Amino acid sequence: MPDTETRLARLEAQVQALQDHVAVCQIIARYGPQADTADTYERGLKVGALWAEDGVYELAAGWAGLGPEGIADLLDNDVHRALVREGAAHVPSAPHVTIDGDRATAVNYSRVYKHVDGAFVVWRVSVNHWTLTRTEDGWKVLRRTNRLLNGSDEARAVLRTIDQAA
Repeated sequence: MPDTETRLARLEAQVQALQDHVAVCQIIARYGPQADTADTYERGLKVGALWAEDGVYELAAGWAGLGPEGIADLLDNDVHRALVREGAAHVPSAPHVTIDGDRATAVNYSRVYKHVDGAFVVWRVSVNHWTLTRTEDGWKVLRRTNRLLNGSDEARAVLRTIDQAA
């Protein structure tokens, strides 16, 4: 049986790993409610604040925001404003998270529900690859790549990143 110091060090490492995992999941979970409240353009950069200063949100090929302000601007458009005004929900699935020191990756699905004629319909279904880093202010997103699950090779390539991170 290992000595007390060895056991304590092992337990501390396990607790840190669990804390990191929860923190990464919380960032991913925060995105949807912040996007759905329209705080991005009404009361500051809450959605953008999830990202590091040099973070990137690639919503589609050729359509990305850079840094907290650029990412907030990415959502400040007529389509997103209409979604929020008419009722929408950005809902993530539980992510597959891999922590490696001060870096983390996560892959998950996301759905956007849109309120139409008194009901909610699935408007968008995507796969996401997240890269995060530990900062002095906690975990921040370095990159989120989002691809529609429309049968494309691009979307399947994002899904395959789970195997690369495991």
